[in-house]
Amino acid sequence: MTDSTTGQATAVEQRPGKRERLIAAAAQLLHEQGIERTTLADIAKAADVPAGNVYYYFKTKDEVIAAVIGAHAQQIKVTLAAIDAHHRSPKSRLKALVREFTGQSEIVAQHGCPLGSLCSELGKRVKQPGPAAAELMLLPIAWAEEQFRSLGRPDAHDLALDLLAAYEGRALLANTMRDPDVLAKAAQRLNSWIESL
Repeated sequence: MTDSTTGQATAVEQRPGKRERLIAAAAQLLHEQGIERTTLADIAKAADVPAGNVYYYFKTKDEVIAAVIGAHAQQIKVTLAAIDAHHRSPKSRLKALVREFTGQSEIVAQHGCPLGSLCSELGKRVKQPGPAAAELMLLPIAWAEEQFRSLGRPDAHDLALDLLAAYEGRALLANTMRDPDVLAKAAQRLNSWIESL
């Protein structure tokens, strides 16, 4: 709904619920600060939610992390479904995935890959939220494998791993060097590689 005099959406519609704001704030802070440095108080402040209200939605930081993993997984599924809907051939779908990855080059250069960084940190924790974290990488790998298989490649799984490894490796370098162009050049190389298959 919009205000008929200004044409702008009302504040009620613009502001998501507290739980959604907490998850969005947590995702951003976990990416920017890391898991160990981010506190529930930090998340509450960033979400503009009173600190005491956090416990109504999440009892522990691990529950927040699990919700962030779920939100990332859902976003990956939505993105892959949109690529499937808008691109007809496996090669064009794979190139669209590369564009999605490299489209966040500024953020990656600043803080690292949101998914790769999170998965790496979770792998170092004693208390992990469980195998759901691995889903963050397995979703695009399985999808890419399906695309390579549609191209008739018997090595589809290995090619999917190569694609994700190439991106994640370049993301690490872009972050280390604080240079988003590292990912832009990766996109060119990956697109040429995909076209050559």
